[in-house]
Amino acid sequence: MTLDAFTNTFAGSPLDRAGDRRRDAQWLAARLADPQALAIALWQGRPLVREQDGDLRLAFLEAPLARHTVGGRDERLAFLGLQGTTPVFAVEFEGSADPTEGTLERLGRFEEMRALAAVLPGEETAIAGCAKSLFDWRLRHRFCSVCGQESEVADGGWKRVCPACGAQHFPRVDPVTIMLPWIGDRCLLGRQSSWPQGRMSALAGFVEPGESIEEACAREVREESGLTVTRIAYHSSQPWPFPSSLMIGLLAEVADDQATPDQTELEEVRWFTRDEIRRMLTEGRWDGVSPAPPFAIAHQLLKAWAAA
Repeated sequence: MTLDAFTNTFAGSPLDRAGDRRRDAQWLAARLADPQALAIALWQGRPLVREQDGDLRLAFLEAPLARHTVGGRDERLAFLGLQGTTPVFAVEFEGSADPTEGTLERLGRFEEMRALAAVLPGEETAIAGCAKSLFDWRLRHRFCSVCGQESEVADGGWKRVCPACGAQHFPRVDPVTIMLPWIGDRCLLGRQSSWPQGRMSALAGFVEPGESIEEACAREVREESGLTVTRIAYHSSQPWPFPSSLMIGLLAEVADDQATPDQTELEEVRWFTRDEIRRMLTEGRWDGVSPAPPFAIAHQLLKAWAAA
């Protein structure tokens, strides 16, 4: 659901998650049996897509058929929500063999989520990202963290219950502060050694237990660049299904420009003026440096700061 004029990639799903209804097993069964119900498919974290008028779109399958193709196992099924009155599910295919060479032949192809983020319509990206995060959580949390027994799926895939000790487990979301340090007419970008050549981006780090968003922002900026944050402004947030983070976008004014990379997370930091950032965003590269791609919130932080 879009609540603002600006929506980051992976946000803005058109689905009503029906969180108050999916706890009803009979209601869910009726939605799955609905002849109008649809499902998207994922395999190895990749959504099934198809060509439509030269563009890639999510491939929606009939939900009963999709459930049948995965053996009718609820463990591999998730209820994503309602689009109007149409139930929308997701099914997860397992194994090393590409399902499009078997049961899903001629129905599309599986593509990496990062690549699709740049080309799918925004609402479809949000639907696919939600399904990927949900299935990633289930893959990593099949066993009860209290007693170690294998847990069972519930609430349409949004909860796991341990049959041994009764513990309930819910999908985890990892909050991450991602911030653009700035002072005067300059902002700071950093570079990790694992990134593509020339790529520089905003600073980022996970929020730790007992820490506010503001405290996490200040700590990460200090740890990664040695700078002291004096003021923070919120920009927006972005679900990030790699595997399941919530990126909290901030603009962080700092006390001085004496930045030094920590050489652990960042190998280089560099200051840029607004004019340089504008050229980088317009041309895609400036002075050997390229920004994060447009589907990343770091790109949107740069745009907002450059336009200020």
